[in-house]
Amino acid sequence: MSTFEIRRSAVIPAAAEDIFPLVNNFHEWTAWSPWEVVDPGMSRRYFGPDSGAGAGYEWSGNRRAGSGTMEIVESVPSSTIGIRLQFTRPFKALNPTTFTFAPVTGGTEVTWKMTGENKGLGRVFSLFMNMDKMVGADFERGLASLSAAVAAKAA
Repeated sequence: MSTFEIRRSAVIPAAAEDIFPLVNNFHEWTAWSPWEVVDPGMSRRYFGPDSGAGAGYEWSGNRRAGSGTMEIVESVPSSTIGIRLQFTRPFKALNPTTFTFAPVTGGTEVTWKMTGENKGLGRVFSLFMNMDKMVGADFERGLASLSAAVAAKAA
């Protein structure tokens, strides 16, 4: 099995305390997630607490959106969010995902990282598609949208 890691970072001109709640609460993801526009008819279900450890989100959408669940498994205020991301369609995969927030000159560096293993159909898919390039571009769009969402909340 081959493992992979996709990581993107961006400096958002805001304090971590202002950015963190938009990632720590799945209800807020509709304002910035790059996958929200893939399927406007996507069904969503939230479970557990609204935010922090135990908060969960389940989605089911078209072929591009797929389906799966996310659950926050670690939440350290203004520092780290760990998510158990499990895809059920188009193929099954478990991809631990983390967001880290580090103060830097000009704001907060937000790093979005996803890891996993290519196995089964995912391994075949990875032979023809560059996952880092494909998903990394989504992460870049998401971080830019997260920055815009933080600015809109501050306005």
